[in-house]
Amino acid sequence: MDKKQHISVNVNSEIGELEAVIIHSMGSEVENMTPENAERALYSDILNLSVAQEEYSTFRSVLKETTQVFEVHDLLKEILKDESVKTKLLNKVCKSNEHSNTLEYLHDLNHSELAKNLIEGVVLKRNNLTRFLSNQRFALRPLHNFFFTRDSSIAIQNEILIGQMASSVREREAQIMEAIFKHSPVFRTQLFNIESVPNSDINIEGGDVIIGGKDLLIIGISARTSTQGIDKIIKNFKLQKIKKHLIIQELPTDRESFIHLDMVFTFLNYDECMVYEPVIMQPNRFKTIHIEIDNRQVNINEERNILECLKKIGRDVKPIYCGGTADLWTQEREQWHSGANFFALRPGKVMGYSRNVYTIDEMNKNAYEIIPAADIINKKARLDDYEKCVITIEGSELSRGGGGARCMTMPIRRKD
Repeated sequence: MDKKQHISVNVNSEIGELEAVIIHSMGSEVENMTPENAERALYSDILNLSVAQEEYSTFRSVLKETTQVFEVHDLLKEILKDESVKTKLLNKVCKSNEHSNTLEYLHDLNHSELAKNLIEGVVLKRNNLTRFLSNQRFALRPLHNFFFTRDSSIAIQNEILIGQMASSVREREAQIMEAIFKHSPVFRTQLFNIESVPNSDINIEGGDVIIGGKDLLIIGISARTSTQGIDKIIKNFKLQKIKKHLIIQELPTDRESFIHLDMVFTFLNYDECMVYEPVIMQPNRFKTIHIEIDNRQVNINEERNILECLKKIGRDVKPIYCGGTADLWTQEREQWHSGANFFALRPGKVMGYSRNVYTIDEMNKNAYEIIPAADIINKKARLDDYEKCVITIEGSELSRGGGGARCMTMPIRRKD
């Protein structure tokens, strides 16, 4: 597809052949943190940027071999050529910024430098006593998490839902993606209507939203997505007078590896999914709720688990187990390193981290060929050569950021 053409947003599943995706190649924003502020930046550790970039480069190269890839920085840079777009976005970004001179500084930058500063941050100028004595390094903080493009915007059929971020650290990511989808000439779409209410309990992030089909969403209640946020989605569907199934899964909030639903559950194929068994399959205190919306009528019932609920609505899906089935500690260790977080390029053809060897072995037992990423990049292997396969990417450093292949992608078009 020619990049000069308009792309109509269309995502009706997690597995349809990928036709276009948005990513963000990490830069200095990932490195600009200290042990003291890492937790505030939503990291448990500091990444080695050069190693992470090398791993990410492989991930990006696989995508470029298989689909059309757009970069956030390039899209942002283009829309900032429009002075009215630039002014609107800067006013929104700097509305709550405590350093009054930041807006003026940013407005004087050209579109390329401005895009870079909005993502990588603005260093605090220590030109008065208050700033000189400040313990902050940045007047505008870097977007440390932006390479996880999944969370700040979500394609649901032909609409874009802008994430209502749980942490203010990530709020600018959503503001940037909203500006891109409103003003970029590349995309044809409209925004999914959720009223944004500042400082409210209405939170929803893309890692918790799984597209099960035209009439099905699976959504996690997590530390990042609230029941109030899900209620807003329900309200929107009611107003549309359409039939929709929502499967809602409560998640533990006491461990950061359970941050989103896609850390414990992802679709791999028409009839297969990857699950972290202790949360998804075993009886526990975390509820699974089925919500059926039909012409403004809403029925809500509790179910035993996601898979049983799927079966009731006509989707019989086989689980493949993160970390294998032999040892609970192995399952926990691999889930911690995004072992359940896979991203489908086509039905049954997915990407994941090679470090999760027990998970990859479990997939191999279920007829998935294991293909090193280098073989795709060097054209030694093609997706069409396999009925099912898992493309393995190095992720020893990337996984320490708290996400996997699905987290690092924002699909905007898939074949139905």
